[in-house]
Amino acid sequence: MGGSTSRIALFAAAAIALAGCGQTTRSQLSGVSTDAPSTPPRASPPAPSSAPPRASSPAPSPTPPSARDGAAILERKYEEVIAGVLPSIVQITTDNGLGSGIVFDGSGHIVTNAHVVGRAKRFQVTLASGGASRTAKLVKAFNLGDLAVIKVDDPAGLRPAVFGDSARLRVGQIVLAMGNPLGLSGSVTNGIVSALGRTISEPTDSESPGATITGAIQTSAAINPGNSGGALVNLSGQVIGIPTLTAVNPELGGGQAPGIGFAIPSNTATDIARQIIKNGKVTNTHRAALGVTVQTVVDSEGQPVGVGVARVTPGGSAAQAGIRAGDLIASINDKPTPTTQALSEVLSTLNPGDRAKVTIMRPDGSNSTVTVRLSELPGG
Repeated sequence: MGGSTSRIALFAAAAIALAGCGQTTRSQLSGVSTDAPSTPPRASPPAPSSAPPRASSPAPSPTPPSARDGAAILERKYEEVIAGVLPSIVQITTDNGLGSGIVFDGSGHIVTNAHVVGRAKRFQVTLASGGASRTAKLVKAFNLGDLAVIKVDDPAGLRPAVFGDSARLRVGQIVLAMGNPLGLSGSVTNGIVSALGRTISEPTDSESPGATITGAIQTSAAINPGNSGGALVNLSGQVIGIPTLTAVNPELGGGQAPGIGFAIPSNTATDIARQIIKNGKVTNTHRAALGVTVQTVVDSEGQPVGVGVARVTPGGSAAQAGIRAGDLIASINDKPTPTTQALSEVLSTLNPGDRAKVTIMRPDGSNSTVTVRLSELPGG
């Protein structure tokens, strides 16, 4: 399936933005000052008052020992997880900016986002724990799922991360996001798993083809430019997601919506990474396809009305069902598909081999519903 996509609306108010590559400048951080005045200011004497002195408020009750112990235990757990995982996080630098990555194995393979690598083939990789940068090359990018694998030339001393089972995640679990936001290497933020199973579409730009991510993890852990490709980690020290997107609020001029970020599940990332490492490409996308090339069609007022079929793959699923170039796809299984993005999102909920009812409008204005046995979206 081809065609362009646009930014999606999230709860009718927010859109999605790539956490992507980012560059830090002094002006971005100029709001922080560590300088203290050399001479402390003198306090003014209290003004005289004729009012009688007020009774002092009772002292707050001391924190129960059990609460203090629990906080100390959680704090130590944070420290242990950060110390254990951070050496597996890297900064990836390209000519266009920087992002993050996770050491996948002892051979030097690093998994990251496709939009982090962009069109680059060679990179500089720096460990979050420090040291000299290392050169790396692209193994393969899987743009449809916004994942990529690169490989450093010198893997000596790399520590592979431990990947967990994202299928076992629960809403409310504490998670940490680790990466290099705004070029601040080895940064960590915390939050929870806010929701599971989101389907989101990325904006299309020069570095991103507008991937549709299925089963995405929503998190309240802060994700900023440069975090993309890093790690979302549970308190067992396991990588359970790859931070990729943040929500932005169009009503606030496209500014980031606090506390709404998205990560690719670890099970998806490890599956794609293993295919790339073994075969040099993705051989099984697990995604359904119609076998058509499409584009969004708009009416006279510029409003999307459906997905126009520009080309049908000869012998493919759509061709066998009688769909032809020039047809307009209006819905799949009674779910409207006004745009290519909507079509992608509906297809992402289906599996190769499923039978789907596709409602189409012919060029002569007649409507028809056909049944299509879905094929698999090629990876390449």
